[in-house]
Amino acid sequence: MNFGNINKLMKQAQDMQKKMTEMKEKLDQAEFEGHAGAGMVKVLLQGNGQLKKINIDPQVIDKDDTEMLEDLIVAAFNDAKNKLDQETESSSGDAFGGLNLPGGMKFPF
Repeated sequence: MNFGNINKLMKQAQDMQKKMTEMKEKLDQAEFEGHAGAGMVKVLLQGNGQLKKINIDPQVIDKDDTEMLEDLIVAAFNDAKNKLDQETESSSGDAFGGLNLPGGMKFPF
């Protein structure tokens, strides 16, 4: 058994864990804004996935058509979530680009 290789592997694992922690902390501090209805509905999503704020233009509020407003809120949230997901994927690719992970495997954050 080659302990040099095991030590090298352990060091790489520790380095990777440190990078993952740093990346997650940075991502948790980021904010992602989603828009719908030509910007009439906006949501602000934190990097940890928590919804921080919703901004609704009063012109889009129609008491007789609440379904449209609900759809706009969902669309704005999904827009922000897609931006968060893209940033997460990009950041993990940058940090771990040399890692050969099986297709579809993602980091747990």
